[in-house]
This record gives sequence, C-alpha cells and structure tokens, in this order.
Amino acid sequence: MAKKRPRESPRQNPPVKVFIMDVTVAEYIRRTVLRIPRSETRTMLTRWKFLSDSQLQSLNTNQKKEDISREVVELCQENCATITHAADLDMIYSYTYRDKMLWDVYQMIREEDLLYLAGDENDFFDLANFTKKFEESLRSSFKNVTITFKEFEDNSIWIRVAWGAQYRKPNQYKPSYVVYHSQTPYVFICKSINKSSMPLLFQALLVAANYSDIHEMDLRSRCLDSLKDIVFKRCSKSFPTHHLQPLQEKNSNLENVDPRIIREDKHEKERIQRIDRETFGDGPQPKLEFAQYRLKTTFRGDLINDILPNIEPFRCTVKFSSPHLLEALRSLAPAGIADAPLSPLLTCITQKARNHFNIREREGAHSKNSPGQGRIYK
Repeated sequence: MAKKRPRESPRQNPPVKVFIMDVTVAEYIRRTVLRIPRSETRTMLTRWKFLSDSQLQSLNTNQKKEDISREVVELCQENCATITHAADLDMIYSYTYRDKMLWDVYQMIREEDLLYLAGDENDFFDLANFTKKFEESLRSSFKNVTITFKEFEDNSIWIRVAWGAQYRKPNQYKPSYVVYHSQTPYVFICKSINKSSMPLLFQALLVAANYSDIHEMDLRSRCLDSLKDIVFKRCSKSFPTHHLQPLQEKNSNLENVDPRIIREDKHEKERIQRIDRETFGDGPQPKLEFAQYRLKTTFRGDLINDILPNIEPFRCTVKFSSPHLLEALRSLAPAGIADAPLSPLLTCITQKARNHFNIREREGAHSKNSPGQGRIYK
C-alpha cells in the first residue's frame, strides 16, 4: 500500500528587515538642521548629497524649522542614515560657519634624522594613506571614538573626532575639529576635549603626516581664513615707501591760516602715512579679535630702588580686543590717537604669527637698566 505523502506547508517568505535609525543619530540630525538658517537649508542639504533630488524637491522649507527638521529626519530614515552620515552633515555646517568656532594654530616639525623617511613638503600626498594612519593610531589608544574625514574645495582636510568614555558613547555634541592642508606643517584645531586627550590627537597627526613633533604657535582667532593667511604668508606685506602721492586737503577754505602751519601739518600726515604703509602694507589686514600680553617685569629707576630695595616682579595681563584688531591698530596713528610708529609689540603680530606674548625679565638684567632693556618678548 502506497504511503501518503505529507502535505507540504505553503512556503513562507523570509521576514522583511526594517531599518530603524538609531535614536542618537536621528536626534543629532534634527539638531543640526535646526542650527542651519532657513534660507540655507536646501543649499546645505544639497551639498550633503545624502538625500535624492526627489526627496529634496518634496521638502517644504517654508514651514517652521522644527517641522523641517522632523521631515528631514523622516527622509534620513528612508535612506538608512548612520552616525557617519550625520557627522558628514555636521562637518559641512561647521565648514560653512567656521568663524563661529575658536581656532588654535599648531606647527609640526621634522627632525633632521627623519628627513629621509618623511621627505619634504613637495612629496605626493596620499589622502587614503593619511586617513588610514590617523585612524589606526588614534584607535590603538582610544577605541571609543567616532572619526570622520572630509576634503573641501579649498584643499583643506577636515577631521572630526567625537570622544567617548569607557562606558559611554562618543559625545557627538562636543567634537574636536582638525583642519590640515597637505604639504604644510600647520594644523588648525578647534578643541572641545579635556587636556588628557590632546596628546592622543597630536600623536595621530604626527604619525599620519610623518612629522616628529608638534607645538602650539600662540596664535588664536575665530577667523580661520585669517589664520591661514598669516601662517601661509598670504597677508599684506609691509614694505618701505619712498614715493607717496601728495595728500589732497579736504578743506579748501584755508586762506586765513598761516601757510607754514598747513605745510607742517601736511608733512606730518605724509610721515604718518608712510610709516603706516611700511608697517601694515597696502592690503586688508587679517581678522583677529584680540592680542594678549602677559607681563612679569620689575619697576625701574633710582627712586623706585630707594623706596623698595627688594622688588618683586610685576605680574599682569593686558588684552586688546576689537572685532578687527589689526585694522583698528592701523587706524590709530592716522586718527591722532597714538604716535607713529606704534610699539613693535603691536605691529609684529603678523610677522611673528602670534597674538599671545609673554614679557619677562632677561636673566642677569639689573635694575639700573633703562626702561625697555633687559626684557624678553616671547
């Protein structure tokens, strides 16, 4: 008797996997979109290149920003966004509004015995090799970290590092940003981390760029482009001026004024103009917001020595602030507010590439030195 075949059960389709975007990623994208001005939302999302053209066209940017951000998160859910995509959007925003951050300049150095290994600044730069070395070096010392790289149209390489802890995810809201131009020894860092993590970041940079040491240049500003102009020597050069155009008097009603006074005033203005051009050049100045001077000096003079035989160094910090400090300094002498020439401490900022100075006594200096002698400006 033939055996009955067991009834075959209908084939079941495998369950469809539904992508659920991480809550942290969704919230970070939402907050990033909220930071973007409404008029720039579509442009910046287009530069992101994560949403399709049809998705961008369907996005209504005339609604409230909260509704725009929520709609963008829904589109990112459809495209299976990860933290890498969210970090990429943040880097585009940070690059566009880079002047909202405070940047410090560092210079990397090569030792002479490593030149055969590192080559020089004219060597071919391999971005893939650079990013690989940087990530391997940093992750070997600090595993709980998010690292993102992006190259922009000005040939700058942006590195975004979000730092975590042993039992905490990387904090995406307080990342460090590193801007590096290949074939140059300069690095611009916006640091939002504690000091204990900075050596790890420096080590990764040195390994990736084939340098042996790094030091801070005491140059800081919110205007990243101006910092680049200073260290890359792209700012206006000062030069001696021997042939000036005669100054045109604005007030022609000078019949009742002694011509000798007019001539003397004109010569003084031409002298100030010449010194101003020799000091600052003709072009616009880099934009710096402040210059800081830390003093550790002693009072000088015979009267002071008689009253106070044992004088302790005088310590204080002097800070000059302005929305555009160098242009403000350049206008002091022509406006009659200060004598020309200005102090070298105020005019050497671009030449020395620093706006933080320490003024202290030179070792072995005696109190009978004249004012200004026996002091070191660093």
